[in-house]
Amino acid sequence: MLQKLPTAVAFAPWTPSSKGVSVGPRKLKMSQSVSWLTLQGLRGLTDDVEDRERLTTPEYKWRLVISYDGTRFSGWQYQKSTPTVQCKVEEALTQITKLERDQLCLVGAGRTDAGVHAWGQVAHFITTFNYDSLQGVHKALNGLLPQDIRVREISSVPPEFHARFSVKSKIYKYKIYNDTIMDPFHRHYVYHSAYKLNPAAMRDAARHFVGTHDFSAFANASRNDRIPNPVKNIIRFDVNEMGPLLQLEVEGSGFLYRQVRNMVALLLQVGREAVPADIVLKVLGSRDRKELAKYALSVPPHGLCLFAVNYREEHLQLGLTSLGRHHTITKCKLPLY
Repeated sequence: MLQKLPTAVAFAPWTPSSKGVSVGPRKLKMSQSVSWLTLQGLRGLTDDVEDRERLTTPEYKWRLVISYDGTRFSGWQYQKSTPTVQCKVEEALTQITKLERDQLCLVGAGRTDAGVHAWGQVAHFITTFNYDSLQGVHKALNGLLPQDIRVREISSVPPEFHARFSVKSKIYKYKIYNDTIMDPFHRHYVYHSAYKLNPAAMRDAARHFVGTHDFSAFANASRNDRIPNPVKNIIRFDVNEMGPLLQLEVEGSGFLYRQVRNMVALLLQVGREAVPADIVLKVLGSRDRKELAKYALSVPPHGLCLFAVNYREEHLQLGLTSLGRHHTITKCKLPLY
């Protein structure tokens, strides 16, 4: 038969004693004949106390605006085997904050692919302590990061801000150098098209992307287990000429895996006058990636740049902010002759 379990008499502040069972900073005075089942219950109580303490621990959220040359990185997303931008940023943050990566919870606005660049990538991280000034942290971060990654801005944000889920729209730019000979100074950031392109035809085709559509035909199979919503809203799709340089700028509520590069690939075929501008409607209506493959292959990543991320105003209430610090010389340090 089970014996009646002894009951707790009272909670008391912790004091050294040979009696009782320790529960965090407190001790329960119990009968010496405490059963194993009672001890297990007390361990559960200990866990509850620790959980409550974790829930009441203050958290501070910080927003980063990051630029990077993606040439030598395997994209943004953390990977154990290959260098990524997120890995480098987390390494710098762990050194500065002394927190582990699972405590920092660094999240980026977009998972740029290998070779894709960013001027306005946004990320957030969390600390259990506050900062009075961010300029020192900002300087330390850029001092630890490699030269092809730079934090342009740090600011405090409210708890409801999320680098990914608070996004209102994203802006991507894809650059094409349209001349017989490629400018070597653009080779890492611009796709070379030796074929003469028709920008007017490309603009006509780009207008068909604007609006809310099912973009299944323009998405490669995702590398993760999530099933994304294929319906996206394209706000604008501009084709701008700057001498031999064509800049395709698209703004949308969100983008599927490789969607931008696949849209650009079809516009290139339109620009070469290999297909008519209304081919966009046909491929969109098919909702089949194989239909796009009949006309165009995906363009390489190095011409693509995540230019900016726009957020819902109610979530983006910036507090303490650092835009970097200018160095000044107060007096000449060279000897006068």
